[in-house]
Amino acid sequence: MRMFPLAAAVAAATLAVPAFAQDMSTTDTTTTTVTTEPTAPDGTRAFGIEPYVGVMGTWQSFDNEAYGAGVPRLANGERLKGWEVTGVAGFNVPLGPVFIGAEGNVAKGVSGDIDWEYGAAGRFGVRAGESGMIYGKVGYQWVNFDRFGKNSPDFDAMTYGIGFEVGPKEIGLGGITGNSGVRLRGEVSTFGNAHSLRPSLGIVTHF
Repeated sequence: MRMFPLAAAVAAATLAVPAFAQDMSTTDTTTTTVTTEPTAPDGTRAFGIEPYVGVMGTWQSFDNEAYGAGVPRLANGERLKGWEVTGVAGFNVPLGPVFIGAEGNVAKGVSGDIDWEYGAAGRFGVRAGESGMIYGKVGYQWVNFDRFGKNSPDFDAMTYGIGFEVGPKEIGLGGITGNSGVRLRGEVSTFGNAHSLRPSLGIVTHF
């Protein structure tokens, strides 16, 4: 007689387990969706305005030949040349992995034939890696020479250039200044139709 209640209990438990499992399988689950804004490869905003300022050391050497800008030729095949300290200020407009922008520059000669130089240019390029940039630029430039005295006129011509910027992570500093912050810039530009060679190297700070 004791076997009957035991068998009934076992049967009841056997039926209850599948029912409980089915109830658990139909329980509603809630999924949380996190919406993130698109970013450029360096983690900054994909769209917007990114201003910057910078200072660079510049060397420039001019061709000793006649061309449209009217820069005088020197005797004995000499070239007008010199070292400059260049300040730049501008802004980028990020467009996802690419960007466009504009900048102005002012340079003061510290050694050699150049007194002052200034100009403006548009920039366009691509963003690379964590905080890198590769760009081209087209603009207009004016230059004044110490070599021709205090009454030297300004000579002007188109300017063209290519360059790069590289942030802390690319140069092994572990991103200590954040995604924007300080970047190393290298650039080579010309005066007129490649009538000068103007390499520059310096630091720019993006905001």
